[in-house]
Amino acid sequence: MILHFYFARRFLKFFLAIAFVFALFFFMVDLVEQLRKFGESVSFGQVIHMTLLNLPGGTYSILPLVTILAAISLCISLARSSELVVSRAAGRSGLAALMGPVGVALLIAGIAVAMLNPIVAATSKRAADLEQEWDSDGGSVLSISAEGLWLRQGTEGSQTVIRASRTNPDASVLYDVSFVSYAPGGGPDRRIVAKSARLEDNGWVLTDAKSWPLGDTANPEQAAETFAELRLPSNLTQDGIRDRFGEPSAIPIWELPSFIRGLEEAGFSARRHIVWLQSELAQPIFLVAMVLVAAGFTMRPARLANTGLAVLAAVMLGFGLYYVRNFAQILGENGQLNPLLAAWVPPVAALLLALGLVLQMEEG
Repeated sequence: MILHFYFARRFLKFFLAIAFVFALFFFMVDLVEQLRKFGESVSFGQVIHMTLLNLPGGTYSILPLVTILAAISLCISLARSSELVVSRAAGRSGLAALMGPVGVALLIAGIAVAMLNPIVAATSKRAADLEQEWDSDGGSVLSISAEGLWLRQGTEGSQTVIRASRTNPDASVLYDVSFVSYAPGGGPDRRIVAKSARLEDNGWVLTDAKSWPLGDTANPEQAAETFAELRLPSNLTQDGIRDRFGEPSAIPIWELPSFIRGLEEAGFSARRHIVWLQSELAQPIFLVAMVLVAAGFTMRPARLANTGLAVLAAVMLGFGLYYVRNFAQILGENGQLNPLLAAWVPPVAALLLALGLVLQMEEG
């Protein structure tokens, strides 16, 4: 047990050191990018604030890379100091020596998913809000609630608030919809209720619509008009509406199930968010696979292994598995794979492949 804690402590030190280096590198790169983007419109302190908000998300996205590099560093260090040889001489197999690092990888993954994920979601949302505030052009905002779908669009200085009870999966048709337009710098000046609203290239096409003027009219009902079909200008597109849900990573994992239910009740497809949720739950398995991949190539005694080639092979295989995982997620988001298969099969397959590699090279 003492040996397991020793290996675990060494692995954790390497992990924290490498994570710090990558976080510092990401901070410097993103700082330059934010200065280029907002340097002329905001102060340097605000740019630093934006960079710090982006830092948790950038670090979180490279956890698999940090894990495999930490495992490689640990195994090379143990091999060069002959501690692995001593461990084997004491009757412990190479696989048993990995119990400590594997346990730490599981702990890190659990903390990342349960605690760092909500932090990343909060900082990402705040960064997006600041970016919209600094680069505001009267755009639109979308939200899903128990009352239905709410959307705000801006056109020619005026704002229009749209509410619909539901929509079709591709966000091109809204049902039981109402439009409330606001005069520039003033209050509401028109309200429209329609059975449905279809989004086309040049705006909304409303069917069975009724319009009430809300300006200086004393009796809006008396001045109301009905239309079998009514066209309203809009700068929105279907892709734009879907994009305003934001990235699934911007939603805390604890809130994702209820958000997914809200999307489905509103008529949207929640496939992207389901795949992301399941991928986050499978994150511990993938990090363990990264530890085993690194160990499979670098745990051999230093005198018997070409260290440089072994490190290169481990990193390349790790990147390959990471690519396959992301590719499967894309297929799941596009509906070409079942979300559960897209999220869980690559990490499980990576774990089995890495385990077989360790057994073949260390135990076989």
